[in-house]
Amino acid sequence: MNHLIKTFLFLSLLVLLLIPSDATVFYIKNDCSYTVWAAASPGGGRRLNPGEKWTLNVAAGTAMARIWGRTNCNFDASGRGHCQTGDCGGVLDCKSWGVPPTTLAEYALNQFGNKDFYDISLVDGFNIPMEFSPTSGGCHRIKCTADINGQCPGELRTQGGCNNPCTVFKTNAYCCTNGQGSCGPTNFSKFFKSRCPDAYSYPQDDPSSTFTCPSGSTNYKVVFCSRGSPHFPLEMTVGSESDE
Repeated sequence: MNHLIKTFLFLSLLVLLLIPSDATVFYIKNDCSYTVWAAASPGGGRRLNPGEKWTLNVAAGTAMARIWGRTNCNFDASGRGHCQTGDCGGVLDCKSWGVPPTTLAEYALNQFGNKDFYDISLVDGFNIPMEFSPTSGGCHRIKCTADINGQCPGELRTQGGCNNPCTVFKTNAYCCTNGQGSCGPTNFSKFFKSRCPDAYSYPQDDPSSTFTCPSGSTNYKVVFCSRGSPHFPLEMTVGSESDE
């Protein structure tokens, strides 16, 4: 028995040593009534059935990072397959960003002024209602939980989600490809902004869409279909699926 206790304590200490002391923890939870294949860059991917959670430890200084959900996925035992929305190169364990439409939780840790920067972005469209918020410290809680899929303008409708107009039309007016100040709000971006006021609605929507929190003082949670948001019915693909 003493041997087992010593082994357990050793393994627990080893786990603690493997987690960087300055890491920020992201708690990802699926509160949807359907399966979501969560994805993270950095971090990979994991299948989350309703009510399941996934914990990520992310190193300080990590930038250009994002978390999103994939829907209607079908993976084989080796982790290869396809998702209707958010697919990342046909693999469960994402090594690249997802294909629009995807609701994005974006962040950069320990940046200018020792602050974390975080936002919800609809620049890649919308597929799943999302909450992205600090777990402590009184920093701003962001939610985008409107029925955007159900109310999506006809030009932006696609299977499983609502495209951003840049994805559809690919012009500077929507993509802001000509640099800072080259574009402004459009009727389409106003559609997103009116339903999710805190979220990025087009690429230069910074002033009302980026939030900060003191670096190292809090962890974060990403919740798909957080309480009070619509649980959109999705036709799930039946097949050989893997979460490893």
